[in-house]
Order: sequence, then C-alpha cells, then structure tokens
Amino acid sequence: MTTAAQQTRVGPRRSWTPSQIVLTLLGTAVSLVFLAPLAWALFTSLKSETEAVEVPPHWLPEEWTGQAWTAIFETGNITNWFVNSLVVSVCVTTIVLVVSALAGYGFARTEFRGKNVLMGVVMAGLMVSPAVLGVPLFTTVQQMGMVDTYWGMILPQCAPAAMVYILYKFFQGVPRELEEAAFIDGAGRWRVFLTIIVPLSRPSLAAVGIFTFISSWNNFLWPYMVTNNPDLMTMPNGIATVMNSYGIQWAQLMAGGLMAGLPLILVFVFFQRQIVAGVAHTGLAGQ
Repeated sequence: MTTAAQQTRVGPRRSWTPSQIVLTLLGTAVSLVFLAPLAWALFTSLKSETEAVEVPPHWLPEEWTGQAWTAIFETGNITNWFVNSLVVSVCVTTIVLVVSALAGYGFARTEFRGKNVLMGVVMAGLMVSPAVLGVPLFTTVQQMGMVDTYWGMILPQCAPAAMVYILYKFFQGVPRELEEAAFIDGAGRWRVFLTIIVPLSRPSLAAVGIFTFISSWNNFLWPYMVTNNPDLMTMPNGIATVMNSYGIQWAQLMAGGLMAGLPLILVFVFFQRQIVAGVAHTGLAGQ
C-alpha cells in the first residue's frame, strides 16, 4: 500500500513546455557568454608567454604549464597585494554599513530642518562620477597627510550616496507600528534602531555590504592615485605592474586576474541569496 500511495502522490513526470525549453536555451547561451572570458583567462594562464601571444590565438594550450602562476608568486608580491585589498575592502564595507544605516534611518524616520535639502545633496551624489572628484579628493588627502596610507585609500570611498538611498528606501517600508509599540514600552530611538530596525534589515544590509565590498575590491583608480608605495598596492594596482621591458606578460596577467577575481566569485556563489533578497527588500527591484 505504501508503494502504491507513493506512486499515486508522485504521478507522471511533466514534460517541458516550449517556453521552458526556450528560456533554458537562452539562459545557457547567456551563461556561456559570461563564462567564456573566465575560460579564456584560465587557458591563457596555463600557456607559456610565447604561446600566449601567438597569432592567430587558440583556446587550449599546446603545452600545458603552470609557469605563469609560479612567476606571479615569485616576481610579484601577490600575497601583500591580497592582504592590502582585504584590509581596505573590509574597512570600507564596515564604515559604509554604519554610515549608510544611520543616514538612511535618519532620513526615513526623523524630521529635522533642512532634511529635504540634505536628501537632495545625497541624491546629487548619484549623478557625479567618482573620476570627477579625483583631483579635489587627492588634494584634501594630501593636505591631511594621508598619502601612502591605508586611511588615504579607505576614507574617500566611504561616502556612499547609492547605499544611503537603498537603505532609506528599505526603512521607509518598515511598519511604523513596530517602532511606536517599542516607544510605548519605554524604548529609546537608539534601542529601537539596534533591536528592531537592524535585525529586520539584515537582507538589505547584507546586499549593501556585498556590493560595497565588490566595488572597493575592484577599485583601481583611487588606490592608484593616492599611493606610490609598492607595499601598499592593492590587487588591481599590483596586477597592472605585471610587465617588463618586453611588454605585458599576458599569461601572468591572466593568472593574476583570476587570483584577483576569485574572492568575488566566492562572494557571489555563497551570498547570491542575500543579494537577491536585499534587492527585493529595498523596493528597487522594479525600478
């Protein structure tokens, strides 16, 4: 009877509809397009430097070798670059989370004079390219004596207009009744924020943290401008130095690029649910 009941519950397997087949094929094609550069970088890193610059190029190495991987660890200070990127990215992410959460909650839940003007200034920050601010930011950092320091690389990346707006939109959607009930019980503004708002906003905070970490890890221009010390180079800056008098070492460059991209790939693999949930909870999914 148990077997018959199980067969009855399972039933016949449904066949794929034409729309499912088309969407699956389309998704597979898009995935291949995105995976092709990674595959090319991996195969190129396993070639010799001579074979990496051959014309016409070919996908698979004729002679598989790990020479590029060995060379980048021997000639490049890749461990130091990795640590520098990790320190800068973690510090930037932590500061941005604190600043964005406080600013977003303040704009969403408190009333004060000049609120609309300040919100307009924050929104204006979304329309200004970071490259435009490079020179004034560098002048400010230089006057403060923070050139060739960690803080010089970290602090200018901690003005997150987009992240403030994301959390501002999320906090606007939190029911006010939850806060009012806590106020009636005698809780203050800080206690409400830390014990009610922050736990409810974990998906959005996770998404903001992930986006900030990825952006800081990939940032090339600002660390390149603010430091000339080889010991303070981040991964993107260090990989850009993989060249000699004969030009760019393509196999080593591809190996370094894969090393730099590996943490970001792991972030997407392990935190993709938080990214999707964070975007869905901010109210930006349909915009």
